[in-house]
Amino acid sequence: MMASAAVRRDLPLIVVCAGTSWGGIRGSDHHVATELTRYATVLWVDPPVTFLTPVRRRQEVGAVPWPRLRPGIPGLVRLTPTAIPGYTRPGINATTGFLVRTQIRWALDKLGATPAAVMACSLDDVLTGWGSDVVRVLYGTDDYAAGADLMGLSRRALLRSEKRQLDNADVVVAISRVLFDRWSEMGANVHLIPNGVQVDAYRKLETVSPAPDVALPSPVAGLVGHLSARIDIDVLEAISESDCSLLLVGPYSPTWEPERFAALIAKDRVKWVGRRPFEELPGYLRLMDVGLTPYADIPFNRASFPLKTLEYLAAGLPVVSSDLPATQWLDSDLVRVANGPGEFVRAIREAAGEASSEDMTRRRRAFAEKHSWKRRAEEIVAAIGLSPAVQTLRETH
Repeated sequence: MMASAAVRRDLPLIVVCAGTSWGGIRGSDHHVATELTRYATVLWVDPPVTFLTPVRRRQEVGAVPWPRLRPGIPGLVRLTPTAIPGYTRPGINATTGFLVRTQIRWALDKLGATPAAVMACSLDDVLTGWGSDVVRVLYGTDDYAAGADLMGLSRRALLRSEKRQLDNADVVVAISRVLFDRWSEMGANVHLIPNGVQVDAYRKLETVSPAPDVALPSPVAGLVGHLSARIDIDVLEAISESDCSLLLVGPYSPTWEPERFAALIAKDRVKWVGRRPFEELPGYLRLMDVGLTPYADIPFNRASFPLKTLEYLAAGLPVVSSDLPATQWLDSDLVRVANGPGEFVRAIREAAGEASSEDMTRRRRAFAEKHSWKRRAEEIVAAIGLSPAVQTLRETH
């Protein structure tokens, strides 16, 4: 299918400059872009690739990187732009924004479309150089400056990029109250639109076959997500030493506690299956009695809004989470809050006793439904000022 065939001429076009590749882990930007196709054509822009990138992403990008425009899902076209090797480094990064914006305009010309809005899901300089008729949106999925150490980047440089991005944006969206408050104090007019959940992916979990590569005795406490310094390994170790099994689903950052992690996954009642495609996650959730959000108490986590908490609830699972501002914002007795390893283990045991309750399962799913990505996308469309598209869609369905 030609990429231009995905463009709906009766709807506006939104450029989403993502923080992750379309073929990578499905984060907030991926879910938002998917739901935005209800109201607009989406031009999804991957992070740039270079001549060095194919070594790591050969299957996805191709042997020789050049700007590639291709169809994605219905209503979405994917652009993979190119840049100079080392494009995030000081000095070189000054050219990156210009190169990416130039390639976005090339893609728009190929599509025969003009954008109603350009959305930045990172601090890359993609919001400058657009006309006054284009709404420039900063979609804050994380507190980037707070994550400087985690990403190995300069906090000072990130703060400068953050200030530039806030100054350039017409609309600013923050996914957490902590980030909302900080950006508001910097003078930005911020919309608080937290993360959501793709409820349809978990609606019929009972009909899904359990993942065949796991055989753990109950109760099984499960963690889905990136295993990195954001996770409290003390909690995981305490669970492994209790009478509970531990199932870990997600990629592992090799710099995070390598010796402790190796010892953890070597235990009989611990199973790590690595990264799994989003479509396979229900099969692993099917094996869990309790979902875990065991985040370490660090500034980056306090400003985050974990996707996994709502995903567990959409799957009907009881949840035990660290005491995060995002958890407090949800304000639900369906999420048990635990501080430290001992409280986590006790809360898991209590929660496991409710795992099979049909009434509680219905309550959890009903709660998750109120926080669907569909609803979040409606809020974003309204914040951008494209509400007529939403209204038209409602009237025709």
